[in-house]
Amino acid sequence: MDIQMDNILEVRQLSKRYPKSEFALNKVSFSLPYGSILGLVGENGAGKTTAISCILNTVQKDSGTIRLFGREMSDGDTDIREKIGVVYDGENFPVDWTASQLAKVMDGLYAKWDHALFQMYLKDFRLPEHQKIKHYSKGMSMKLAIAAALSRRPQLLVLDEATGGLDPATRDEILDVFLGFVQDESHSVLLSSHITSDLEKIADYITFLRNGSLIMNVSKNDLVYRYAVMRCRESQFLALDPDDILAFRKRDFQTDVLVADGKAAARKYKDIVIDHASIDEIMLLLTKGGQT
Repeated sequence: MDIQMDNILEVRQLSKRYPKSEFALNKVSFSLPYGSILGLVGENGAGKTTAISCILNTVQKDSGTIRLFGREMSDGDTDIREKIGVVYDGENFPVDWTASQLAKVMDGLYAKWDHALFQMYLKDFRLPEHQKIKHYSKGMSMKLAIAAALSRRPQLLVLDEATGGLDPATRDEILDVFLGFVQDESHSVLLSSHITSDLEKIADYITFLRNGSLIMNVSKNDLVYRYAVMRCRESQFLALDPDDILAFRKRDFQTDVLVADGKAAARKYKDIVIDHASIDEIMLLLTKGGQT
């Protein structure tokens, strides 16, 4: 995805190092077009939260450029912040507040706060307005955070592991809300997650991070319909062209090999079994497998 005016977010050569840690985010680049959902994927510690923190300017980047709505955001750019709704995994608000108290605070903070929309989400999500948040379940708390973020009328929704720990029915309900949000083509969603099945359902683009580095940036359709896994015997694996191998993982009597074009591989290697791969298997091969 190249830099262009129809990207709501552009990240180029983003780097961040923590002096007391061995972790570093290393020259990461990706873009999020308007009207799209991008899944930021990787194991715990891959750099997803650091990347999001740099994008939101809550952590100072070391180098690189980040453009939101075509501009780099500084601490004083409240107009850009008004356009971004953010939801974190964990506690988003003081637990002794009620949804009603939260609405009053948000109304005072955000120019575009839509109280009627917030009330609609409370009803749709079946959230009690006058019950303290500490008595909500995890799923209810996450729904409240999403309701509050959307009721600010943002253009960009940023979610850091927002579906983690939720039951499948609640996740499906929330994913449907995200899909509805991007029906307006001036809206986009950046969703970091380790739940790859969620991303298979809703993401338009997938960005893989591993140990602070970008290892893949691809459309979901290409990932699902072009990428494939070859199931090789030892002799077949040894005969492969190394340029065809993105990653591989050896098992007892078989080596799984990730390739970028399953149809081309099928034409080239006629005796090898080739399967479509889920995002989960692709992520496993890229994070746990070897590279040539």
